[in-house]
Amino acid sequence: MPEVESAMAGGINTRQHRYPYCIVWTPIPLLTWLFPVIGHMGICTSSGIIRDFAGSYYVSEDHMAFGNPTRYVVLNPDNVKATGWDTAISEAASLYKTRMHNLCCDNCHSMVANALNRMEYRGSASWNMVSLACLITFNGRYVGMSGVLKSLLPSILLYTIIICMVVFI
Repeated sequence: MPEVESAMAGGINTRQHRYPYCIVWTPIPLLTWLFPVIGHMGICTSSGIIRDFAGSYYVSEDHMAFGNPTRYVVLNPDNVKATGWDTAISEAASLYKTRMHNLCCDNCHSMVANALNRMEYRGSASWNMVSLACLITFNGRYVGMSGVLKSLLPSILLYTIIICMVVFI
């Protein structure tokens, strides 16, 4: 399994924002600053093109709604049990182009979950927002130091200011 992941990871190009067979994540200004585990998610085709449910009736292609990815998780296409990788992403994108975006219930995480469910990734059709949030939080890799800073620095600064205000006032 590690050799498969290494081979797939070899196609990743963070400078050109190409992440084949990956789920990608980027912070949402203000929301991620308050809750560092909440962010915007997309899923990449076999060639690394990012697809994300960026707003009501709109699925972007290769241009994430809140900026370039700061984290990613490499998935193994050998774990696809049903619909092919790119076909599942295309079908999920077509569906979400007809949907209203809802921050809490039907959002970017939902589209990624829909694609994984169509694939029956790892033999499961039960992917959801929570399982994906856990996957990116615990298994996600940062694209580099810039990814770490963009993801965490605003939260650290905000909470430092709040703590200083509470302690010193």
